[in-house]
Formats: sequence, C-alpha cells, structure tokens
Amino acid sequence: MIGKRQAAATRGAAQRWRRTRPAEVRVDDLMSAAAALFIAKGIEATTIDDIAARAGVAKGTFYHYFSTKADVIIALRTRFAQDFLARVAAAIAERAADDHPGRLSAWLRGAVGTCLANVELHDVVFHDFPHHQRQSQEKDDVIAQIVAVLEDGRKAGIWAFPDARSAALIVFDGMHAVADDAIVAGTRDPEPPCRLLEEMFTRMLAAPRPRS
Repeated sequence: MIGKRQAAATRGAAQRWRRTRPAEVRVDDLMSAAAALFIAKGIEATTIDDIAARAGVAKGTFYHYFSTKADVIIALRTRFAQDFLARVAAAIAERAADDHPGRLSAWLRGAVGTCLANVELHDVVFHDFPHHQRQSQEKDDVIAQIVAVLEDGRKAGIWAFPDARSAALIVFDGMHAVADDAIVAGTRDPEPPCRLLEEMFTRMLAAPRPRS
C-alpha cells in the first residue's frame, strides 16, 4: 500500500511540475520531442498525439503553442539556425581579433562540425525548403556572420574581393557542398573537409602581392 501511495504521489508531483513549467520550457520540450520523432519515424508518420505524449503534456498543450506540425518545423528551423550561429560565433571568438585567417578557419570548422554532427536534424527541418525561401532570414544571418569576418580581413589588407556578400555566399555554399560530399562518403570527421576548404578559400581570397 505504501509503495502504491508513493508511486501515486510521485506521478502527481511530476504532473504538477509539468503543469507549472514556464512556457518557454514547454515549447522547447515539444520541439525536442517533435525533432526526435521526426528523425526516428519521419514527419508524415509522426502525429501530434505522438509529440504531446513524448513531451509529457496533453494534446491541448501542443495546440496552445503550435497550430500544425509545419509550425513546429519552422520553429525547429529557427532554433537550428540560432544554435548554428551561436556555436560558430563562439569558435570565432576564441581567435584573436587580428587573426583573420584564423577567424575564417574557426567559422569553417564551427560550421562544418555543426553540419556533420547534426545531419539528421538538418535534413528534417530543411527537407522541404522551397526555391522562393532560399534567401531566408536564417541564411541571411549566417551570411552576415561571414561578411563580418571577411570585411575585417579586407580592411587589414589580408584579402581582396569585389563584393563581400558574394564572397560570403561562395564560402557558405562551398562549405555546404563539401560537407554534403563528406556526408555522402559516410564520414563525420570534420578535419579533412575543413583543411580542404581552408586551403581553397585562403587562396581565393588572398590579396595580390605588390610587385617589386
């Protein structure tokens, strides 16, 4: 009898804790539950009931924060981009402000490492990224991050290019292409693609040396 009472009390405490969690925690729990299910079962096979059950909330709680599964995917896409920016920014911040090649290398290593470590989630949240959304806010934020690194190097005379945004787009798309190729080859080691990208972009961006 005591065991049953203790179990009931534990369940009741857990339920009260779930009901009193802050809204941002509930949203994060729902998103994490959805992400895990989307990866494991696929988007179509995952139901809203599945997501609510995995998050430990009532179905009505899901609808309090999201209208459809598509809304969850959009939220996951935003969170993925924010996490990407934060991780890469942290890698850049570890390099000295005047170490421009090192800061570009840090961006590449942070970006490639994040991509290779989160392939399944990336493929889920960006699986239906249509052409008209290719220039999204998420991508613009990443491009702006690269532009800042490149512009600092250009001001220091390390690099030369006609347009910073175009150069940043080449860096971004080139990074994605090489990372995708590594994924297809079945490797998750970021070191080889990072070395390749560093060499290519260092040569591409290098300012011409003055003639003697």
